[in-house]
Amino acid sequence: MAGPTSSAKIVVAGGFGSGKTTLVGAVSEIDPLTTEAMMTEASTGVDDNSATPNKSTTTVAMDFGRISLDSDLVLYVFGTPGQHRFWFMWDDLAVGAIGAVVLVDTRRLADAFPSIDFFENRKLPYVVAINCFDRLLHHQIEDVRHALTISPSVPIMACDARERESAKQVLISVVQHAIAHDSALRAG
Repeated sequence: MAGPTSSAKIVVAGGFGSGKTTLVGAVSEIDPLTTEAMMTEASTGVDDNSATPNKSTTTVAMDFGRISLDSDLVLYVFGTPGQHRFWFMWDDLAVGAIGAVVLVDTRRLADAFPSIDFFENRKLPYVVAINCFDRLLHHQIEDVRHALTISPSVPIMACDARERESAKQVLISVVQHAIAHDSALRAG
């Protein structure tokens, strides 16, 4: 007879068009729940889609995926909306999370700062994942770390949000970092 199922939660955040919905969809074992809506005139002059000119939809509430890690252990992955006008959702999505991913598009590096600030202010462990849209890492990881003023204790890696294995490695890094963060808090 199986015991109760335990769960953990990870939040994926980042700037508009950084690949959050794509990462959640790539790693989820179920068809992800998405709240994609057509972009409207409300985003004109607000959202910079020059790096993603073909983007016609945006997340207005959240993305949700699920990964069964064992018969009694489930990981829930929540993607945040990237548009500033929907950021009020972030607090609710972060409740109960063990850690987070800040997904970075180096074409718009400044878009990562609100996500970094959000998780640092809440003392929620996070990793930075540089999304390699064209499968190329255009900047050295340490240069991105320096530009974002990321502490050496925060893991930073390259990923391709479209590829399941790459997205899975990002989530593994979050779990490992959250465990190390929790151990350090207990020891100190």
